[in-house]
Amino acid sequence: MRFAICNETFQDWPIERGFAFAAECGYEGVEIAPFTISTYVTQISQATRSTIRRQAQQAGLEIIGLHWLLAKTEGFHLTSPDPEIRRSTADYLAELCRFCADLGGRLMVFGSPKQRDLAEGVSLPQAMDYAVEVFERILPVLEEHQVILAVEPLAPSETNFLCTAAEAVALIQRIGSPQVRLHLDCKAMSSENVPIPDLIRQYHPMLAHFHANDPNRQGPGFGQLDFVPIFEALGQVGYQGWVSVEVFDYTPGIERLAQQSLQYMRACLKKVTQG
Repeated sequence: MRFAICNETFQDWPIERGFAFAAECGYEGVEIAPFTISTYVTQISQATRSTIRRQAQQAGLEIIGLHWLLAKTEGFHLTSPDPEIRRSTADYLAELCRFCADLGGRLMVFGSPKQRDLAEGVSLPQAMDYAVEVFERILPVLEEHQVILAVEPLAPSETNFLCTAAEAVALIQRIGSPQVRLHLDCKAMSSENVPIPDLIRQYHPMLAHFHANDPNRQGPGFGQLDFVPIFEALGQVGYQGWVSVEVFDYTPGIERLAQQSLQYMRACLKKVTQG
């Protein structure tokens, strides 16, 4: 298990400063939200991509990949009834895959709640068909660059499509590709009726990535969620991937969130490993 942090945590800091501070805290990886660099990934030059990759390497960090894939963009939607919008969405996801590979990343987390919401008149079965169509269209690009698309279930307060791990897995199974797998997020899982450790144990064969946060939208350890049983479950299923800190409420301050989230996770992991 390796710890990473999402780069939007550092808000308006220059990207190299965020990388340096993440490394100073002890993180080994960083996850990039494309909108922190440019609204549209197609506007990010090859020179800029090379610079970002080099800056992460100089800080001693591995760029895991991308999340918030469609944030800030317009005209893209996973479950749109308009076939041209679905085609454009697939084309843009393919561009994101190329960007991810250019940075050295191997993972893209598909959350983007508002760009997957069911439009009025679109049924759940129709939406599933549309989502399968979009994701299947980008499989050749994912395979070419060896990038995994990790589908993220989100709480009903955020979206009305793929609100449980079971629903996300049903979509993933329909696609049937090793390049499309499952992402789990603690805040989102807290909205389910099944305890987080049980969800991990049930769906771990498809698990590709993991976000650590609290239901209060701050970092792990900043709320009431106990990460000891969560790390116990991850250990029991042999999870060897990344655990990335993703926060939405920056009230405690950037430095404190970054430092104390990692300190708390390490303390929880120590409790697990020492029995």
